[in-house]
Amino acid sequence: MRSLLALIFGASLLAAPPACAETRVFIIADQCLAKGDTCGASAARTYCQSRDFAKASNYRRVDPDEITGSVPKTGTNCSHGRCDEYVAITCQR
Repeated sequence: MRSLLALIFGASLLAAPPACAETRVFIIADQCLAKGDTCGASAARTYCQSRDFAKASNYRRVDPDEITGSVPKTGTNCSHGRCDEYVAITCQR
């Protein structure tokens, strides 16, 4: 009976779906990434690795209207009349 239970338990472990990789999106202000310059891919990868993630699976420019919360925009809310470009970086472990 024990060997049957052990066999069932072992089979259930093999049939279990693989664990999903942890994914997190970071919003940062960065001119290089926002403009799509050649430094973008390596900058995104370096950013993720600095936060103990294995890789950057995606990065893209984000309009300040897409971000929840208080984000300065060009004009009255900006201290110098110009605000940084914002980028969403998707990092994976």
